[in-house]
Amino acid sequence: MNFQQLRSVREAVRCGFNLTEVAAMLYTSQPGVSRQIRELEDELGITIFARAGKRLTGLTEPGRVLVPIVERLLQEAENLRVAGREFVDRAEGTLSIAATHSQARYALPHAVRDFRQHYPQVTLNLHQGSPKQVAEMLLGGEADIGIATEALAGYPQLVTLPCYRWTHSIVVPHDHPLLHGGPPSLERLAAFPIITYDRGYTGRSHIDDAFARAGLRPDVVITAMDADVIKTYVELGMGVGIVASIAVDPERDRPLQAIDARHLFEINVTRLAVRRGSLLRGYAFAFIENFAPSLTRAVIEDALALAIGAEATTEAVTSA
Repeated sequence: MNFQQLRSVREAVRCGFNLTEVAAMLYTSQPGVSRQIRELEDELGITIFARAGKRLTGLTEPGRVLVPIVERLLQEAENLRVAGREFVDRAEGTLSIAATHSQARYALPHAVRDFRQHYPQVTLNLHQGSPKQVAEMLLGGEADIGIATEALAGYPQLVTLPCYRWTHSIVVPHDHPLLHGGPPSLERLAAFPIITYDRGYTGRSHIDDAFARAGLRPDVVITAMDADVIKTYVELGMGVGIVASIAVDPERDRPLQAIDARHLFEINVTRLAVRRGSLLRGYAFAFIENFAPSLTRAVIEDALALAIGAEATTEAVTSA
């Protein structure tokens, strides 16, 4: 048994059983991948994949049990490498962070600046994407840390912790009727075309839920992933914007005025996630605590330990 065999199994599952894609991911040939999988199956005495001819079509029942073990073995191998690097050189390396557009644009800059000042020898890779893409980058090992408001808590393979709470704001031109007559109601807001986030982004679910509970169907005319795009179209007079409050900058947004909307929409929680079972470098803990002071190294390590314990308990119950 060797790591290349384990990687071949893992990538076959991740690539939807397409051996051509697996070969490209592992920089080898398709026959080489097939051989690695067959050799592992022969050694273990089980069939991991169902087949139609030479084509993989899915996992067998033993395969479904084996794949999580393969994932853990490869994760622990990576942890060994991380542990070694931690002791050889504590202040050099790479830290990869996946975040949504709003987090990367408005929440992360100060933490990134401070981190670079304290760890100039660490290469910081910032990846942007949808909440689902952030989760997938974590699960695929492309990112060490993920930050998003939506989706992360829905993946059992991730350990997620709350970072901070925030609310939405309504943004309108300075002469807009919503600026008069007191705090706007959902009914008044729904009378105007609305520009806000795509579904699944930046608390959009709380916006939709609030209107639905009030029995209203707002006219959402434009959606976008980024608050700057939303504000651009509000400036053009195309509608009323609903954005995260952290995305409002009075200096940069002078043509617009913000209205606090916390009385209309539920409070949102931005979460930070790491892979279950991952071993973080010391500077990764430092970055997290700088970004979210409540998330100390002790808090994160306790959460990771609890996740491992919960997983072991679940496996024991399942086996019984």
